[in-house]
Amino acid sequence: MPFPSTPGERDRPWVMRTYAGHSSPAESNALYRRNLAKGQTGLSVAFDLPTQTGYDPDHELSAGEVGKVGVPVAHLGDVRALFDGIPLDGMNTSMTINATAMWLLGLYQVVAEENGHDVSALAGTTQNDIIKEYLSRGTHAFPPGPSMRLVTDMVAYTVTAMPRWNPINICSYHLQEAGATPVQEIAYAMSTAVAVLDSVRDSGQVPAERFGDVVARMSFFVNAGVRFVEEMCKVRAFTQLWDELARDRYGVQDPRDRRFRYGVQVNSLGLTEAQPENNVQRIVLEMLAVTLSRDARARAVQLPAWNEALGLPRPWDQQWSLRLQQVLAHETDLLEYDDLFTGSVVVERKVAELVEGARAEMARVEELGGAVAAVESGYMKGRLVASLAERRRRIESGEDVVVGVNRFEATEPNPLLADLDGAIQVVDPAVEAAACASVQEWRARREPEPVRRALDRLRAAAGTDENLMVATLECVRAGVTTGEWAGVLREVFGEYRAPTGVAAAAGGGVADAALAGVRERVRATGAELGGRLRLLVGKPGLDGHSNGAEQIAVRARDAGFEVVYQGIRLTPAQIVRAAVEEDVHVVGLSVLSGSHLQVVPAVLRGLRAAGLDDVPVVVGGIVPDSDARRLREQGVARVFTPKDVGLTGIMGQIVDVVREAHGLDDLVPAVRSG
Repeated sequence: MPFPSTPGERDRPWVMRTYAGHSSPAESNALYRRNLAKGQTGLSVAFDLPTQTGYDPDHELSAGEVGKVGVPVAHLGDVRALFDGIPLDGMNTSMTINATAMWLLGLYQVVAEENGHDVSALAGTTQNDIIKEYLSRGTHAFPPGPSMRLVTDMVAYTVTAMPRWNPINICSYHLQEAGATPVQEIAYAMSTAVAVLDSVRDSGQVPAERFGDVVARMSFFVNAGVRFVEEMCKVRAFTQLWDELARDRYGVQDPRDRRFRYGVQVNSLGLTEAQPENNVQRIVLEMLAVTLSRDARARAVQLPAWNEALGLPRPWDQQWSLRLQQVLAHETDLLEYDDLFTGSVVVERKVAELVEGARAEMARVEELGGAVAAVESGYMKGRLVASLAERRRRIESGEDVVVGVNRFEATEPNPLLADLDGAIQVVDPAVEAAACASVQEWRARREPEPVRRALDRLRAAAGTDENLMVATLECVRAGVTTGEWAGVLREVFGEYRAPTGVAAAAGGGVADAALAGVRERVRATGAELGGRLRLLVGKPGLDGHSNGAEQIAVRARDAGFEVVYQGIRLTPAQIVRAAVEEDVHVVGLSVLSGSHLQVVPAVLRGLRAAGLDDVPVVVGGIVPDSDARRLREQGVARVFTPKDVGLTGIMGQIVDVVREAHGLDDLVPAVRSG
């Protein structure tokens, strides 16, 4: 049982977290203190994209990204401020960090030591699942092989030095957001676990008799969608498969070490910009999926806020999500009973179906050489892009109903949105300048010689098979910055551009009159301009959430465009260069991190400087209405947000934009005859 208790006693509630962090370490610290005072029982730290990808705030790629989706952490002083006054020895801290997980764990450990805490007693989790970064979130920094080495070294280190710490949180959450079906979500997460455990075992860093301790510290981070019966069965299937895997593949005999330990963030992808008040009941239903079944109950839960499809939630919105958990745990009788579904024929049949499907897909990944090989070949990414395309097709066709979006769209005015600009948190633009000044001052005040020695030590160790935690801790204590630590490893390991999955993905079976009409307009417009229409899909900045960009690329290809898509993490200058070299007719920029007011104008300026005034720019992402107005004033032709669910309609508008830019009339037939 996840929460063993004396018969007749209530189970202990799960750890309640709110995923939080923004602006600066001091601002985030104040937010954490307020959340803890409201009854939150664990911290869940959100880091900004420069921190996640290993850049300092003053790096070129960090422009517009500092403090937007999380807190910036550039050095030891930032972590001191982030956790000031928070007793780390009594806290369960979850850190959503992957490529730079080793670095953040080192910073956390040193701050704990400075406060006199016993490092071996620290409890918490570093997400550290690098495989899913190549498939969904895109915050990888190094190639898969070296990245797995960092994960392996962390697991081996924490088993001895920090035995209560979860060194990895294998994330099926992001796989579902990238399109995974329940079967794919289970299979790819389990395949990742196999890759990590095999790597730790084969490294020889952990004695065979202690391997049960390694398995026991593996944790999972699961998504819960609104189909809550299927989702509940999914976590029961996870539980069954993990027990089998630990016992049969790794020989773990103690049932406690084979327990499936997982936390949950319920599905943010399903939150809607249209009628966002409906997101509250979606969140509650998704929470029930991972709390109703006692035998497969989550150990930690964090919920999104109702307005996350609009922008960054305010503290009040996060409080509302925390109260949803507290009402369920403390006011209802849920925790008073044994498992409610034991013996259910329906549940047992669905669990068996999911287990069978997951085993088959895991076998396919194994045949390809395992999870790392399936990333490098593009197999898993292609499968996810295709699954997401099919999901989008079902929504567009009305086969899958989304209340307020493709059915029941009539609505009363929403008082929660009476002040649209005040309905979300806005990060002060001065935050970035302050972070840049802070890291520059930090570099100027530290002793240079210890920094040089520590970086040389890290560089040398990275070229061997030595565990890199020791050299990393030396860098922390010397005052090395996030960008310097990652920069040395980039020198040794190189960088990596993951497969986009677009070329391998089918278009989700879209073949209707509307698409045929757009395809004819694309063909005819291209003919009028002397060639095939070319669309450049660009991801400027550090935002690695590429699902939307990939779906636009797939649908544009199906609509007859020649699509240029080079993947994530491009500078505005690189996007402009691609537009020039590929002689494109239109540029589409996808930005979900909130940096649109910085990176989009930079692309516009670059295109004008390159003489491409006739190449229009369209933007897609989480863009508040006031920001959309500002972008249009600066020359953006169209702004698309999550409420624009019809991809074929977007394609039609892109054709309109091209025709407007070239002064063409609108006499192109909507549907080609024959």
